[in-house]
Parts: sequence; structure tokens; C-alpha cells
Amino acid sequence: MAVSISHLGYTKLSQAIFEWQAADKTSLLALFMVMEVSLHWLWCLFVWWRRDIYDTYVDIALLYPLWFGVTLVALFLLWMTSRFSPVKKANSNLYKWQGILITVYSTYIAMVILVLGHSSLVAGVSLVGGAILGMMLIRRRYVWRAFLGHAAVILAVTFIPYLGVTLPNLRQMTLTVIPLDTYYSYINYSEITTIENAISASIFQNGTLNWDSVDQLRRSSAFFWRSTHIYMALPKAIFIIYMFRTLLLILDDSKKEILQHANQDELTQLKSRRYGMQMKQVLKSVEDHQDISVILLDLDWFKEVNDSYGHEIGDRVLVEVAQTLLQSLTDETIVSRYGGEEFLIVLPDTKHDTAMIIAEQLRRVIAKHVIILDDDTTFSVTASLGLYTLTHGERNCIKQACETLNKKDASQSLAKPQRIPSYSSKRVNRKIPAVQLPHDICQRLICMADKALYEAKGRGRDQVVSANEMLAAKNNNIEALYGT
Repeated sequence: MAVSISHLGYTKLSQAIFEWQAADKTSLLALFMVMEVSLHWLWCLFVWWRRDIYDTYVDIALLYPLWFGVTLVALFLLWMTSRFSPVKKANSNLYKWQGILITVYSTYIAMVILVLGHSSLVAGVSLVGGAILGMMLIRRRYVWRAFLGHAAVILAVTFIPYLGVTLPNLRQMTLTVIPLDTYYSYINYSEITTIENAISASIFQNGTLNWDSVDQLRRSSAFFWRSTHIYMALPKAIFIIYMFRTLLLILDDSKKEILQHANQDELTQLKSRRYGMQMKQVLKSVEDHQDISVILLDLDWFKEVNDSYGHEIGDRVLVEVAQTLLQSLTDETIVSRYGGEEFLIVLPDTKHDTAMIIAEQLRRVIAKHVIILDDDTTFSVTASLGLYTLTHGERNCIKQACETLNKKDASQSLAKPQRIPSYSSKRVNRKIPAVQLPHDICQRLICMADKALYEAKGRGRDQVVSANEMLAAKNNNIEALYGT
């Protein structure tokens, strides 16, 4: 497809970066180039139109071939953006046309840098901004080579005049006592101003011109060329900054979307299994005197629902059960789909007795909920729930056990011979972590709740079983959780 200015908006630019084919991205980059070359063409037109005024500052004889070259490049780039562009039909030759596009544009920019001066704003913006913009849209290898080529051109333009070679330069001065046409291609603004001041003072002393005339000419020349550099560089710089800002917004939105897909179940809109298993943050956030409870809920005979009514109705049941859970629990509760017809519920700062009451309420609400089909057929489902509460006392015991284990490992490391004892000792000491829970604590809590869930299934389903009560009956308590 042919690209246009309308594709520079946020939405379409997002689609271009993430959804477009390589050929369309190439055409879009060519459009960016057309916009820049158009500014150069208009500048040539303006100088030619006012040549009677600006021929003092501009080499008009060099302007015509420059203008002709700008026109040819503009026509080539317009062709690359049109529906007749060869990149649309390139297929296997697409990368070749990308290379041609970058080569033409790089040669053109090198020519602009040569005739305007390598120390100008145009050179800096083109060298850095243009390269990064190109890497967003086409093969990075070609852009990297073009960047190195530009850097080589700038170095060449800098040192060649010292070898006595005169380089073409649009900028000229009619008032000269030294060959400035040779040096203007590589001296900077400060040096130009110094030389012009010296020329002005010399002419003034000889009585050739008065000071006001020379100073006015110097100021007019400096103003014209600085305005030219700003005209050619500033719009491109603003556009590149806009592109990067838009790209960052796109990346931020993409990051949010990726995190949403990773942490949210698409069907039920609950948290995903991955998010639900990240309870360690919840464990870190609870106070030392607070308990935390975990409930694992499984719908009874759910396979029969799928077999009898179809998977579409089964999905509908999962959605309605998920909504029931959300409506029955507080915002602080973490509800996630653990897998299939299983749901994981994390209750921060909830004691065992309270968690048992909540679990029983959930069981009753689900059992009372009626699923109504389109043909007015109704049915209901039941759920089995397994619960485990990690008390603050048990949590402190686990922390102490981990601390003891870490100290033991550290002492064993210190006992081993070291080449640099002082450094090794410091390194080992730094590895001793603060008092914390083991990395697999979340999985162990879920495992305990899962054992209670299977016990509920074994007792006939549609009931709540506490793993704490199971452990108390066996006088096993925390040993079953972490072997302490």
C-alpha cells in the first residue's frame, strides 16, 4: 500500500511498527525522507528567488547543480513511496531495494553536509537521529553501514582541506583578504566570526569601507547561514523526537498489554496462574503478627458439564463462578484462575477461623448460583475447597530455620581455604541474606491447600477441608510444610 502523512499518527504508527510488512516500513521511511528533501528543495527555491540579495552569501553557481540533485532525489523518494514502488513487488529483492534507498539517501545527506559544513546542526541531526530512525524501520545492518559512511565523510571533510584540497561550499564571502573559500568548509562558527572580525578591522583601517557597512555584512551573513541550519535541522530534530516519544508510548502500551496477558486469564478476567503463584510479595507485605490464608477451589464434576452441555457452556460456567468469587470477596483478596476449573484465593491478614468462614460462604454461594441457558435449561455446580493458613508463628519459625541454614552454609564456606582470605570473607558475608522466607514457600502453601482439596474430594465433594486441621490431627503442624 501507498503511505501518506496520515500514517504518522499514534495508532497507525503503532500498527506500522508492529504489524506492517517490511515493504510498507520501507515505504514509510522513504516518506520521512521525502519530507526532509522537500524542505531542502524549498530552501533552494527561496534562495534562487531572492538571489539578488543572497548571492553575497551563497555560491549561486553551485546552487543550481545542488538544486538539480535535490530534485532527482525527491523524485526517486516519491517513487519509492507510491503504489508503483518496486519494494511492493520486490519479495526476494526487498533488502536490495532497502540498500539502494539507504545508499541514495546517505549519498545525498553526505553531499548536503559537504556543501553546508560538517560542523552544522544538519550534520549532527542527520548523523545520529537519522540513523536511529532508520533502525526502527528497515534492516539495521544497512543503517549501521550508512552511519559509518557518514562518520567517514565528516572526518574526510575535516582533514582534506589541510592537505590543500578545495572542497565545494555554498557559503562564500565577497570581502576577503585571505582565501576563506578554502577554509570555510571546515572552520566552525567561532572561527568564522573571528576571521570576519579581523577582515572588517583591516578594511576599516585601510579606509576601504566604513565599519558599519562591514559589520552589517558580517552579521547578515552569519544570520542567514545560522537560520539555514536551523531551518534544515530543527524540523527534522523535532520530528525524530516525536517519533521516539511515540515509540516509547507504544512500547509502554505493549508492556502493559504483555503484562496483562501474562498476569490475567483471558476467559475469566481473573489473575492468571502465574500471578497467583507470586504470593511472596503478599507474604512480604503482611505484618509480623498477621496470618495469611490460601484457598484452592475446584468445581465438582466439571468434566460432566462439558460433556453434557459443551465446552462453550463450560466456559460460561467458569466466567460466572469467577464473577461470583469477585463479588463475594474484598478488593484486598487475590483471586486467580489456577488452571482448568481450579481457582486460587489468597487472603492476606486472615486468620484460620475467618478463612474457614469465608471458604464455607463461597461454597454455599456457588452451590446456590443457578446457570440459565438460552433454552431456559437450568443447572448448578458445586465446589470443593482446600484451605491452609500460615500463621505468623509458623512464618517466624520458617524464617529462623532459613537463617540458621544460611549461617551454616556461610560458616562452611569460610572454613574452606581461600586464596585471598580477607576478600573472600567479605564476599561470603555479603551473601548472607537478611531473615526471609524460602524461595519455594508459595508453592508449598499451595501444595498444602491442594492436599486439603483432595481430601475434600475424597470425602464426597461440596465441602471445605482445612489442611491445618489435618496436620493437627496428625500432630505434624509446621514440619509437614517445611521440615522444621
